Amino acid sequence: MTMDKLLSVQNLKKHFPVGKAFLGKPRQVVRAVDGVGFDLHKGEALGLVGESGCGKTTTGRLILRLIEPSDGRIWFKDREISRLGRREMRPLRAAMQIIFQDPYSSLNPRMTVKEIIGEGLSLHGKGSSKENSELVLGMMAKVGLRPEHSDRHPHEFSGGQRQRICIARAMVLQPELVVADEPVSALDVSIQAQVINLMERLREEFNLSYLFISHDLSVVQYISDRVAVMYLGRIVELAPKDLLYKKPAHPYTISLLSAAPQPEVRHKKQRVILQGDVPSPLTPPEGCHFHPRCPRCQEVCAQVPPALEEIQTGHWTACHFPVDETTWRTVS
Repeated sequence: MTMDKLLSVQNLKKHFPVGKAFLGKPRQVVRAVDGVGFDLHKGEALGLVGESGCGKTTTGRLILRLIEPSDGRIWFKDREISRLGRREMRPLRAAMQIIFQDPYSSLNPRMTVKEIIGEGLSLHGKGSSKENSELVLGMMAKVGLRPEHSDRHPHEFSGGQRQRICIARAMVLQPELVVADEPVSALDVSIQAQVINLMERLREEFNLSYLFISHDLSVVQYISDRVAVMYLGRIVELAPKDLLYKKPAHPYTISLLSAAPQPEVRHKKQRVILQGDVPSPLTPPEGCHFHPRCPRCQEVCAQVPPALEEIQTGHWTACHFPVDETTWRTVS
């Protein structure tokens, strides 16, 4: 890894056993994450998008070691963490935080705001009680909460305010990596913009790196520097956001972008409607997982899994027949 890489993931997998057969062996496995790999640089925001059930959230939790990977390797700050024990991981956890999707269920209803935000400081022994109290109040101010909110409980706040509490809880430890797991999907549209702008300000102030998980392509486009597209446990395309949104190379990405709402009515685009349903991760297709629904499918697609390869500088795709410059307009 080069010095500017904060996180590196290689061939990350998570297979969940389903049912029991003879001698206790699993009958089947759900291939939730099936060979994911990418790098995340310091100060960068990487968007991770895809349909529900494609493995986005599982990928984020694997990186933080909230669940254990079945295979693969994870490096954080040039140190491999995929095989560290709980005691060895503990000093690193302050630098790796998560913002959960649901601000209602991710806060302890019995704790006050100052207790929720300051809990991580106490667990990691960051300072004295007075110092931690000052850090909590300072972070509350940064996320738009007033000092008198500190003694209130989560049920006394709106959804947007609760998500600000969640953000403050993650940021008070001054992490280097934040996994944001659909942090605005449970909020009203007007509140979403406020929270996204807040996250952008905090990223600039603290030089944070985000893994921003979402199914909302417009939100991802706004906050991300690069975007990775997942389908059925695998990354099928990875590129700088401007390149990916203007000239996607994978047929699945083209379909996703064609389904996104267009703010300008004058610029109409052709809708690409895929045939069939998403296959089950219990029995994923052979070869390319996308081939049963792909309009460009050929014989090799059903037999050989495509590798994630760089088709131009910074633009990676896992497709035997990616859409190139000459055919992009006719296909999209």
